[in-house]
Amino acid sequence: MREAREKTTLRIIAVSFFALAAYVAVDAVRSLAGTGEAERSIPGIVLAAVSLAVMPFLSAAQRAAGRELGSASAVADSKQTLLCTYLSAVLLLGLLLNAMLGWSWADPIAALVISAVAVKEGHDAWQGKGCCGPTTAAAPADAETDSGGCRPGCDCCA
Repeated sequence: MREAREKTTLRIIAVSFFALAAYVAVDAVRSLAGTGEAERSIPGIVLAAVSLAVMPFLSAAQRAAGRELGSASAVADSKQTLLCTYLSAVLLLGLLLNAMLGWSWADPIAALVISAVAVKEGHDAWQGKGCCGPTTAAAPADAETDSGGCRPGCDCCA
């Protein structure tokens, strides 16, 4: 039963990655096409900077809790929070380049890169890849883990 819930949760997280990727990509293409060009925004710069400062700590806390609970879905959610960190960095860079140099195209180009990363993360979450936690009853008893309980090939425990 727990495995079915974890799989469902991972699929929901994957869909949220795909939705985020689609939204970001559509908005970026719209901006590049000349409709809805980004404006200078001091509050946006401040909010992106605060988000960039806070999100890595939130992601690490989610990942640690997920590992402690043995919840692959919580670890996957921590990766989504980490993706939000990247989005904040790209947003901040785009806003700064636009505000200081008038480069309104910088933000949508970077957003397209982030969109591609979100699709990859969604694909990995859908397949249950890249998520780790302590081995559970469903995992083979002889599965090797490191001192943190991460299985070989896990990319989210570092």
